[in-house]
Formats: sequence, C-alpha cells, structure tokens
Amino acid sequence: MNSRRSTNKSKSHSSDEQQDIQTELFPIVGVGASAGGLEAFTELLSYLPTDTGMGFVFIQHLSPNQKSLLTEILSRKTPMSVVEVQDGMVVEPNHVYVIPPNAMMTISQGVLKLSPRQKTRGQAMTVDTFFISLAEDRGSKAIGVVLSGGDTDGTRGLENIKGAGGITFAQSESSAMVSSMPNTAVASGHVDFILTPQQIAEELAKISTHPYINHLSSVKPVDNLTEVGDALTIIFSLLRTATGVDFNHYKQTTLRRRIMRRMMLYKLDKLEDYVRYLQDHPIEVTALYQDVLITVTSFFRDPEAFEALKTQVFPVIAKDRKPDTPIRIWVAGCSTGEEAYSIAICLLEFFNNQSINIPIQIFATDVNDVAIEKARSGIYKLFQVADVSPERLQRFFVPIDGGYQISKPVRELCVFARQNLISDPPFSRLDLITCRNVLIYLGSPIQKKLLPIFHYGLNPNGFLMLGTSETVGEFTDLFTLVDRKYKIYSRKLAVARLAIDLATYPLEIINPLPLLNTDTSNDLEMQKEADRIVLNQYAPVGVIINDELEILQFRGQTSPYLQPPPGRPSFNLLRMAKEELRLELRTAIHQAKKQEVPVRKEGIQIKDNEQVRWVRVDVVPFKSPTVTESYFLVMFADMTSTVTVVSEANTSNVSSRRRKKTMTKKKLTNSNRN
Repeated sequence: MNSRRSTNKSKSHSSDEQQDIQTELFPIVGVGASAGGLEAFTELLSYLPTDTGMGFVFIQHLSPNQKSLLTEILSRKTPMSVVEVQDGMVVEPNHVYVIPPNAMMTISQGVLKLSPRQKTRGQAMTVDTFFISLAEDRGSKAIGVVLSGGDTDGTRGLENIKGAGGITFAQSESSAMVSSMPNTAVASGHVDFILTPQQIAEELAKISTHPYINHLSSVKPVDNLTEVGDALTIIFSLLRTATGVDFNHYKQTTLRRRIMRRMMLYKLDKLEDYVRYLQDHPIEVTALYQDVLITVTSFFRDPEAFEALKTQVFPVIAKDRKPDTPIRIWVAGCSTGEEAYSIAICLLEFFNNQSINIPIQIFATDVNDVAIEKARSGIYKLFQVADVSPERLQRFFVPIDGGYQISKPVRELCVFARQNLISDPPFSRLDLITCRNVLIYLGSPIQKKLLPIFHYGLNPNGFLMLGTSETVGEFTDLFTLVDRKYKIYSRKLAVARLAIDLATYPLEIINPLPLLNTDTSNDLEMQKEADRIVLNQYAPVGVIINDELEILQFRGQTSPYLQPPPGRPSFNLLRMAKEELRLELRTAIHQAKKQEVPVRKEGIQIKDNEQVRWVRVDVVPFKSPTVTESYFLVMFADMTSTVTVVSEANTSNVSSRRRKKTMTKKKLTNSNRN
C-alpha cells in the first residue's frame, strides 16, 4: 500500500516517537475565519466550556493598518483568559489566543511565533499557515475549525490536520454569514463535522473527554492492538474484503491512531463496539480505509528538493542518452498526482534550458482508487495550486471554472495506475524512483522488502528519492547517499542481497539449469541476476492473468498489443487487448484452461498506422507454489522474420504456378494451331 499521508516533516522524530510525544500533549484548537467571523467567534465562545483542557487559537483576516479590538470583544464572551499573541508566547490549556493585525502566525513545540504578513496570489493565507504548523506540531491532538469567510483560506490547513490524524470542523452553510471558506473546506472531503458554531462548541466539549484526545481520561485507550487480536483480525478482514488491501503489514501505531480517530467520531470507547459498527455500516469500512490512506500532498512540496533533482539527478540520467530512449520515472505513492506532475514540469523545464529532446515516461501509482481518479483528471482547485508560480501556471496549466487543469502535454507524460507496493510487481529499467513519506507508515519487514525491489527496478545510474524523515536504513550496500537533506540516493552496482521474486506469482521452472555450486549463495544470486537480464532483454512480453482474465502483472512493454480501453479503467485482458487479438485470445485461454496445456496461436494480423504486423500468442497455464488458484502466462511476440520467409516462399510458389499456367497455355495454343 502506498498512499502519501502527510506534508513535509522537518522534525527528526520517527513516526513512533511522534505518536508517543503526542499522547502527552494537550489538544490545541485552531479557529479560522474572515468576513462574518466575529459573530461566529462570539457564538462559539459563548457555548464553549472553560474546562475542556484544550488551548484555543483564533485567526481572523484583520486589517493590517488598524488596531484590533477582537481580543477585547471576545474576552466578554468567556471566563477563559483571552490575550493577543506576542512572539514566543506559550499556549496553555483553557486559554484563548488571538492573532494580532498584520502578522502571520505559526506554532512549534507549543510556542506561538509571529512573522510579517505575506500574500499568496494577492491573499494572506493566515489560517492555512497556522493550521499547517499546528498539524506538524500537535499531530492527532490538532483540531481545526473553519468558520465564516469569503475565500479559500483554511482548506489546505484542514487537509494537513486530518492527514496528521487530527479532527476537523467547518461551519454549516446555513449558519455562516459568508460561506465561501467553510464550503470550500467541506468540498475538499477533509471535514469531519459540519455544524453551527454552537454545535461545534458542544462537540468540542464532548470529544475533549475521549481517550483519543485526552490521555488522562479514565477510559483505557487502545494502546496495544495486539491485545485485542480478535477484534483487530475482524477489522483487517473487513478491510481486505472491501478493498483487497491487507493491513497486517501496516505500522501498528498508525493503525491504532486511525482506528481510534474513527471511534472518537462515533463516541465509541471499546474496539469491540467499533467492530460491530463496521459490520452494521459497510460504508464505514470504506471511510476507515480512506482515513488510513489519507492523501495530503501539494505541488512542488519542498521546492528545494525539486531544485536538487534538477542539479543532481536530471543531468546524470539525461547524459549521453539516445533520442529514442525515454527517461523512465516511477512515483510510488503518488496520491492525487501533484508530485508526479511537479516532477514532469521540472523535467520539461530542465530539458528546455538544456535544449534536450528526450521522451519522458512517468509511472505514478497508488493503492487509493479515489486518489488515482483525481490524479488522472489533473483538475485542481485554486487553493491546491497556491504553491505554483504564476509563470508555471501560465505555461503548464489551463484555467477552468473554479481552478486549473494540468495541460494536455504534461498529462500525457504521466500514466496513473492503482498499485499495492506490498503485493504488486514493480516497474523496471527506471532512472528515478520517488517514494516520499510512504515507508514511515509501513512496518519494518515491508520496508526491508521494498528497498531491494527499488534497487532491482533502477538502472545502474538510477536514483531513489525518499521523504525527509526516511532513509535506506541497513541497505547502504545498495544505495549511496547523494543529498542528505532531501534523501536522494544513487544506486550502487551491487546485486541485491535479499531474494526478490521477479514475478508476484512465480512460474515453476521445469528442468532448471544446475548451479555451479549449490552450496554457495553467490551462485544463486548469479543465476538470479542472469535470469533478470534474460527476462528484461530477451523474454517475450506478456501478462499474468487469473481465471477471471484480470491482469495481475505486466511483464515487459506490452503497449504494441494492449492499450487502456475507453471509459472506466479496466485490467480485463480482453478489454485491453487490441481488437484483432481478442477472438484468438479468448479461444486460446479457453483451450488452455480446459485442457490444462500450453496453447499457441500464430499468424494473427494487426494493423498499426496502415502497417501490418503478424503476431504469435502463447497461453501457458500454471499454479503458484503458495496458492491453489490457477493462473495463465499470456505472451506476445511479433513474427516478422517468419512472415518474411513465408512471404518469399509464397511468392516463389505463386511465380512457379504462374510459369506452369503460362507454359500450359502455350502448349494448348500451339496444339490448336497444329
């Protein structure tokens, strides 16, 4: 599984350490508003208890040139202490803090920091700025509230808060004086509660006692999921049945927080109660799945990281490359596509500056179907392109109603597909793999499985880019560190020391060649490397399918024979196969399935741009050593050389027959004359 979960994390804590720190933190509520915000602020405070144990930070779009009376007005609505923020002020529970005019505000380790106000696209995104820092600082103890306002500020911040495991609120449209801010937040799909200010206050009071929010609660939280194995097994089973994804390999601390977050939303304290809720409400299984795979990313996240690609990676992979050899990049865990498109744009800019014209192939994958569909469309709201420069917007984006769409030339460079990193086969012959902020959410055994696979998939001079909190760990014999800050690694010329299955469903090899020395692992690795070379360069291309004709794995470049069908994406072989192949494929698969023997079909004619090709199809049934299901290896090969020989023979035969007919006619003519 591989959905990107959070924005850049500058802290050096591991995911587990951050979770442990968060359990000792009290929650902080960020409340953002613009036009009409004063009325919403006062109503919220009027109904908010004074003993929630939470700290409250209010951010409103204030006139930069006028003294603010907001602190004075709000202090009349609550017994809690209400103060205007000064730089370096420490947030305390049951206190209210108000942003001063003409300032941007962030929080780090519970300390509020002020800086001069800056504008993005003519707007000061003060709410987003604070929310994003709050998500990083408080994680699952961050709570974001967007109230009345007339722009899109706050939406990105709520996405980050939810991505960190926090709770999000937006004011209901009917109760907001100006509804643009809360409506935009709701439309993003990252809002947990849509309520009036009074209802938000009441909900905050309720959740303040839940163990997910309050670690001092008398109710015991789900500290160790392994202690409630039966309930967890049922949850995993429900998720696997609904989505096909096995979460046993997911990091347990992350699962704990995500499950508890969903329990908190429904006021459930016991895991068994949540299991029953899942069983009674199948839609909640999907909601939990999306919560675990929360997608938070942005264009050009860590701008310096993309500059590092331009200076340290692109020149190397483009050097001495033939014009017909494409640059191949794999974005693993692509989420909603921003990173894949950002890399494509940076590569195009680099090529333009260097006057290079080389084809580009970017494969972007994610386990989240919803995210993949968004990525394919290439359509983004205004707040989602906030980090894109005006120059790039004009060159690489097309304005549409309510936002922008990636221009067609850039979209055509990127192929988006659903893929499970844990179980699906990797891409190969790659120049660059980016897998940022994915590994930290997977268990150590899976990380140890994936890194050798990344090594296998890269060209000898290829590069791997991880998230800023990720490393290659013990695999320093496979990768060399190129950029410590942005975790760019180059591939070492070494054979992966862990066994890698070249196919997810390996074929049983009959009468394999004997090893030179079966007692040494070096010979085994040598044979595997030789197998890899043969598979990559000389074996026929093809696919592995199951009994339902669903493609489970692509082997080699199958585009001359298969192509994505129009309409809804499908991996059914007959839907993807070129029209001329379908009948013969169906017949061959049926025969191979019925007789349980390999079947070959030859001389199938395919037309490509008025040119005729003759194709051979082989269907080989097999079983995996680890499962009982039947699979089929379907291989494609052109018959160019055979066709040439046959054509020449046919031409010779035709000429011979014509000569015989001519001679016969001459004899008859002469006979008649005589």
